Amino acid sequence: MIGAELAPAKINLTLHVTGQRADGYHLLDSLVVFTEAGDHVSARKLQGLSLSITGREGAGLGTGADNLVLRAARLMGASDLALTLEKNLPLSSGIGGGSSDAAACLRLVARVTGAPLPAMRAVLGLGADVPVCLAPRPCRMQGIGETLTPVPNLPPFWMVLVNPRVEVPTPQVFRALAQRDNAPMPSALPDWHDTGALFAFLAEQRNDLQPPACRIAPQIGLVLDALDAAQGCALARMSGSGATCFGMFAARAEAEHAAQVLQAAHPEWWVVPTGLLAGQ
Repeated sequence: MIGAELAPAKINLTLHVTGQRADGYHLLDSLVVFTEAGDHVSARKLQGLSLSITGREGAGLGTGADNLVLRAARLMGASDLALTLEKNLPLSSGIGGGSSDAAACLRLVARVTGAPLPAMRAVLGLGADVPVCLAPRPCRMQGIGETLTPVPNLPPFWMVLVNPRVEVPTPQVFRALAQRDNAPMPSALPDWHDTGALFAFLAEQRNDLQPPACRIAPQIGLVLDALDAAQGCALARMSGSGATCFGMFAARAEAEHAAQVLQAAHPEWWVVPTGLLAGQ
């Protein structure tokens, strides 16, 4: 192996849908963080360009030319690399798995070959979430995903990620959205002095896609109720267009205990306790 990259889960702590462009793309205002939990992309030297998939969540994910990891590798002009994607995050789950995988491949190929990263327009061509995943750190994501503002000194917290193993197609969720010109977050984000202040701010914000997603897949509501009832959970919300939800905790021990209780009660769910990616 000549290199490996973590493809961390992307969590939308907030997701305000603030408009829709004439070309159909929705305008967003979202506070995004990345977690220790994620997929892994690795590479070794081998003639040609290939992709293999491992990991418990890789079933059903193809290795054809349209795979985002291979598309990212081709965008970088990669050759003579055997890529491996270790899939730990559920597919199509609202936590940026495919986009983060593509971004990790871009970073990996750039590091092992010395090739420069593509321009923003080309990166956006892989998906609207790929730019925010390219430099995984807390940020405010606006526009269709191309306007990124770092959010430094975020107070520490822990999360429990839960996916009920239901598919919620993103286009269907957006079609079910009742209003597309919702209010954004405040123009200037607060300077959160501690975790409690962050939790209080987030409680006043929204994920505008959560209500339509819950109507399409009522299981999401069951997950949110279970997280909300967990001891120590300060906030429960859906990430992205679903179906993964997160509960926020001030302490690691609380998050790990809540994850154990939830997994025991719902063995069919995907449940992972996780902290923020190091350096955030």
